[in-house]
Amino acid sequence: MKKYDSIIFDLDGTLWDSVNSVVDIWNNALIKAGIEPTMNYNELSKCMGLQIEQIFDKVIPQATYEQRRIVKQNCLSSEVDFLSVKGGILYKNLEDTLSTLKKSFPLFIVSNCQDGYINAFFTAHDTKKYFDDYECAGRTGKSKGENIKILCSRHNLKKPVYVGDTVMDFTAAEYAGIDFIHAAYGFGEVENAKKINTFAELIELTK
Repeated sequence: MKKYDSIIFDLDGTLWDSVNSVVDIWNNALIKAGIEPTMNYNELSKCMGLQIEQIFDKVIPQATYEQRRIVKQNCLSSEVDFLSVKGGILYKNLEDTLSTLKKSFPLFIVSNCQDGYINAFFTAHDTKKYFDDYECAGRTGKSKGENIKILCSRHNLKKPVYVGDTVMDFTAAEYAGIDFIHAAYGFGEVENAKKINTFAELIELTK
């Protein structure tokens, strides 16, 4: 018997690193809202996995409702189109590993991103062929844990595992009642969890 019947992935910090690709988009949006453009790789990488309102609370807590609206409007209108062309940095051996895993498991993505962001990952890197389905906060308005449950119900998944890089990902898997594997090469630290230090290690860990 296999340990799992499916694998669900987080996106940022697990499958790719898009931070350098979107820093300029965020800074341009801040300028248009009359806010000092202080976003950089380190600052934005700490926000990966958060929903956009949570990012605002973290990086521009002093912003007015109108400033937040302007930043959100400019980020959402630019980010997906830009990433669909430029893409991000795929983690080492990502496609070879996904191709191998796909032979044994249906693969899915659940992210806290805006609607269209996962499609940008598919378009820029021709990765849609590896995944059976996906769900995101931008499409449902729900938390990551709730979206994992939605996906599990939609596909009648009985023993899925969620692979992510942050404590929030661990908490989401726990909420959904499924196993978790920590992508330790990503943006966050998770204690007392099974982990992989490279994406390719997932092949052995899921056997």
